[in-house]
Parts: sequence; structure tokens; C-alpha cells
Amino acid sequence: MRTLRRLIYGEVLAAVGFVTLGFLSLFFFFDLVEEIQSLGRYPATPYRLVHALSYVALMVPSHLYELLPIAVLIGTIFVMARLARTSEFTILRTSGLGPGRALKTLLLLGLGFVLLTFAVGDYVAPLADRSAQLLKARFQGRITVGQTGAWLKERQSYSQFSVNVGAMDADGSLRDLRLFEFDNQGFLVSLMSARRASFAGDEAWLLEQVERTEFPPRGQDAARIARTQLASVRWPNQISAEMVSAAVLKPERMGTIDLFEYIRHLEANRQVAQRYQIEFWKKVFYPLSCLVMVVLALPFAYLHVRAGGVSAYVFGGVMAGISFFLLNNLFGYIGDLNDWQPWLTAALPGLLYMLLSLSAFAWLVLRR
Repeated sequence: MRTLRRLIYGEVLAAVGFVTLGFLSLFFFFDLVEEIQSLGRYPATPYRLVHALSYVALMVPSHLYELLPIAVLIGTIFVMARLARTSEFTILRTSGLGPGRALKTLLLLGLGFVLLTFAVGDYVAPLADRSAQLLKARFQGRITVGQTGAWLKERQSYSQFSVNVGAMDADGSLRDLRLFEFDNQGFLVSLMSARRASFAGDEAWLLEQVERTEFPPRGQDAARIARTQLASVRWPNQISAEMVSAAVLKPERMGTIDLFEYIRHLEANRQVAQRYQIEFWKKVFYPLSCLVMVVLALPFAYLHVRAGGVSAYVFGGVMAGISFFLLNNLFGYIGDLNDWQPWLTAALPGLLYMLLSLSAFAWLVLRR
């Protein structure tokens, strides 16, 4: 069995690596073409070809995370179909590779792909993607989320704040902030506007060029609004840089732990966290789709087709991988709109494809 595993693992790893390299090269080319077009649209900016190449290179880990399950499926289908066509898999079966052992062998290999996908998606891709966005913002402007900016909430002992962040600079500092302070009854107490803010590192923000407007307490006869100009204000809060990044950037650009902490912050402030909960569970279940892919590829080894190539099988693998990717994204949007259970929304595509692959495997092996 050690020799058989070495043979199968070597073939599958080589095929998956080749498919992954081909996909990444294709996406690298598309991204580079788009960035070169942006060079022509903004000729006055200091954004040059070397910066575009750096940006495209930093986007590679994100593409790798998205493409790994599809590459695993296509590469494994290619190997299984080729072994079946050349009767090598038949020889392996007569050498003691039964259906159960074959399934176990591929599941062990799939587990390695699961760990690789998790490491890339949870550590490498978020860091590289964030660096890519900040690199682009350094030369082309600030990162924004439209004209309204990003909104966050912070609940404290005697008051609560609604924070509006206009944009994020390339160095991680914040621009055009507005802080609305409310008392426990929900009445507006003060409004602070700041041109810039940075993270002090001790659970506080350092606001610069601040204009503070204080409103009279409820029930006072004399309604007097006081305005104050301040050079800087230290504002203690529990909103970290990762939470602001989650509000300004896309949630899929966060790690699992950062997403979990941000969800807890939203729930503590009584904000809707459905979208981020779905993305959290997708982060949990997406690496496991590599197991689904290797199981889905195994039935191709039991198709006794001696004539012709394996191009039809590879094409079927491409279609299956694309359909899984589309279904995974579609269920995320549908679950968010219909308020489905987040874990079920994220796990349902993988469960459907696992049921399909096991059914095909059982039909080909047990019935035929």
C-alpha cells in the first residue's frame, strides 16, 4: 500500500500543481491587463508598471485560495481517468486496492489539501490582499466604500457611539470621521468630527483636527449648543484595526479569528451580523470542499473507457468545479436575503456535492 500511495499521490500532486499553475497564470494575465488599462486611465498618478506587477502578485494568494478545490478536482479527475484508460487502475485493484482503500487513500490526500487551503485562506491571502489594496490606495487614492462611508457601533457603560469612517489611507489611518454619542435612552449627546484618526495601540483612537459639538441634556430649559475646536482627542474604544478593515474592505479578506471577533462586536452592539456569520462559516467549510472534490473524482477511475483521451472527463471536472463555485456563492447571497442559518448556508453546497459523489461512487462500484 505504501507503493500504491506513493504512485497515486505523486500523480495527483503533479496534476494538481500543473492545473493550479495554469489557472494562476491565466488570472495573473487577466489582472495584469486590467491594471495596465488603469495605468492609461490615470496617467497623472505615480502608479507605474512595477506597482501594477506588485499588486497583481499580491492578489495571487487570494486566487490560489479560491481555485484550490477546483484544481484538486480537475487534477484528480485527470489522474483517475488516465489510470482507468490505460488499465493501470485495474492493475492496482488486482494488487489489493479495493474501493474502501482507494477512498481512504484519496481522503488522506484530500486532508493535506484541506490544510493547505486553510493556511492560504486564513493567513496568507488576507495579509497579501490587504497589502495589495493599501498599495493601490497609496498611489491612486484612499480606500472608500462609497459616499456614505463605513458605519460601526460601540457600546460603553454610560453611552453608545455610532462611528462613520469616510476612508482608509494606505498607512492604515482613517479619514473624515464622525462620532455620534448617545446616552442610554438613545438621545444625542455630542458629535465629534475629525479629519484624521490613528490607532494608539492601547484600545484607543487618536483623533486629530477635531470639532466637538455638545448638545444640551434632555429636559433643560435653556437649549444651548457648545462647539469646541481641539487639536487632538484620545477616544477609548474596543474597535480594532481589523474591525475597521472589515467594514471598509470585504469580509472575505479577513481571517477566521478576525471574522469571529468582528461578529462578536456586532452582536454586542446589537447589529446585524448575518453576512459576516455566513462568511465565517464559509471560511470554516470551504477548505473541507477539497475532500468533496477528491471523492467526486474517484468514480472516474471506475469508468472503463479504453478508447479516446481524457479530455471529456477533464471538461466534466471543469464544469463540476465551476458549478460548485457558483453554487457556493449563490447560496451565500440567498441565505443572506432569506435569513437562513449561517452554518447551513455555508455547508449545504458541500453536502450536496458530497452526496452526489458518494452516490456515483456507490453506483459504479457496487452496482457495476
